[in-house]
Amino acid sequence: MAKVLCVLYPDPVNGYPKEYARSSVPRISGYADGQTAPTPSGVDFTPGELLGSVSGELGLRKYLEGLGHELVVTSDKEGQDSEFDRHLPDAEIVISQPFWPAYLTAERIAKAPNLKLAVTAGIGSDHVDLDAAIKHGVTVAEVTFSNSVSVAEHVVMMILSLVRNYLPSHQWVLDGGWNIADCVSRSYDLEGMDVGTVAAGRIGTAVLRRLAPFGVRLHYTDRHRLPAEVEEELNLTFHESAQAMVPNCDVVTVNAPLHPQTQGLFDDRLLSTMRHGTYLINTARGLICDRDAIVRALESGQLAGYAGDVWYPQPAPADHRWRTMPHHGMTPHISGSSLSAQARYAAGTREILESHFTGTPVRPEYLIVDGGALAGAGAHSYSTKS
Repeated sequence: MAKVLCVLYPDPVNGYPKEYARSSVPRISGYADGQTAPTPSGVDFTPGELLGSVSGELGLRKYLEGLGHELVVTSDKEGQDSEFDRHLPDAEIVISQPFWPAYLTAERIAKAPNLKLAVTAGIGSDHVDLDAAIKHGVTVAEVTFSNSVSVAEHVVMMILSLVRNYLPSHQWVLDGGWNIADCVSRSYDLEGMDVGTVAAGRIGTAVLRRLAPFGVRLHYTDRHRLPAEVEEELNLTFHESAQAMVPNCDVVTVNAPLHPQTQGLFDDRLLSTMRHGTYLINTARGLICDRDAIVRALESGQLAGYAGDVWYPQPAPADHRWRTMPHHGMTPHISGSSLSAQARYAAGTREILESHFTGTPVRPEYLIVDGGALAGAGAHSYSTKS
């Protein structure tokens, strides 16, 4: 019998939903690169349900207990006395989400001698110390592409909300006003602007495709250059580095994984090279941006706006400076956890578990670390400290 430790975010403050705004969600069978959507042997949930919170349990309890395994689900993940830390030494599998990450540090991995598999329900496994996972032979997997388009849609929404000054304008309505001059004094058209993405993987490319019809000039940088036909189709300008790209952009969106080369990338120095009044959107990882440098750039006007849904740590403390800085459009980490996306990443999590328990290979596109080395999607996207 295996102990499966699943860390999910808390239920809604008013209790688990008894009904939903929509009765169903569209079924997505495959993705833009030809990869199929998750294909587990079955699921024990209705797509469109809230699965990522504690009561949703990713729809796994019936499946796991039917095999005789123990499932522990908690949102208590911080501190030595947390439920996560109490159960970790006996756990064979740890599951968590980027939105409410259970940080599997080197110290925690060392205290978990039975740990064989760490699963990210979603995409982005930087909350796992990959070097430690490699050292201890822990397989790390995530449900690649399951919510990439969800995040890309969120990016486009945030770009438009900043450029068009949507949130302050909506606030005037809530406050009973009709202050048109106040609303439009920071409102511009996106058309004609230069928009660039730092990284053009699944999310970055999806963002570029969705922005192309807006009549913008598109830029990108990535350590893996896109095929020439994609560059021609979207009329993309490639830059060798973020440092080379950002001075040419009015809007920059960050869609890169967090690794040693991207941590702290957007610091005072890089921000100072950007066009005055640039908009910066970060739905990748909070640590890619220097927290205090972002605040300074907004206060000085070097940045016209900053939006994103990634923070460090997560959840962000009440006094985090990004909550109160000017001209921001921050949200909790929600871009990849729509109810539509949850159906896919919950199904993908079960698919990974089925492979683990039957001894069959996990899909290469799901693998981050396997066999003591970066593997699959991880070898393409991540680098290690060693």
